[in-house]
Amino acid sequence: MTERIELRANGPKPRLIDNIVAVLVRGGLIAYPTDSGYALGWRADNRKAQARVVRLRQLEGEHHFTYCCRTISDVSRYAKVGNWAHRLIRRLAPGPYTFVLPATSQVPRNQRGKKPATIGIRIPDHQVVQAILETLDEPLLSSSLILPGMEEDIFDTEDLYDAIHQDVDLFVDAGYCPLEPTTLLDLTGEAPVVLRAGQGVIDFD
Repeated sequence: MTERIELRANGPKPRLIDNIVAVLVRGGLIAYPTDSGYALGWRADNRKAQARVVRLRQLEGEHHFTYCCRTISDVSRYAKVGNWAHRLIRRLAPGPYTFVLPATSQVPRNQRGKKPATIGIRIPDHQVVQAILETLDEPLLSSSLILPGMEEDIFDTEDLYDAIHQDVDLFVDAGYCPLEPTTLLDLTGEAPVVLRAGQGVIDFD
């Protein structure tokens, strides 16, 4: 049976965070809270967990997942961030935004877009995931927690656990999370381009 850890969204206990990270280090796939709903997460070098997500979500063709980072310093290891993009990310993050940036050589080919090589980056504004990232000391690969046949608008964590518990190794229950997608910004050019309007405010002035 899938393990379940219940913790407070504000001020999660370090002991519980250590337990979550231990599952990730062992190669586990977790469902965890973010500032834009629950997501699937796994270590970036865990190919087996990534393949599980592809099967679970029945993804076809190439699908590039999001790197979930703790700070902009972590972002710079995996993405090429120019001066104006750096200033914009510092202003908007942490928060409900996903930034598309040119990928560095640190990103495996199967985790980045082709021609040009790009990567999606998030810095979530949620204490639980920030604590996980700090303890893990590396980014998570992340995917929306929407499986085939699942109702997209599941707000109650009991219902969400019932829907997902057979497919993950750990369910991290921090209670309600706002179920609204991130604002998706393309920062690969000379100015930001809004690819998807979402929870994050679009105001670059």
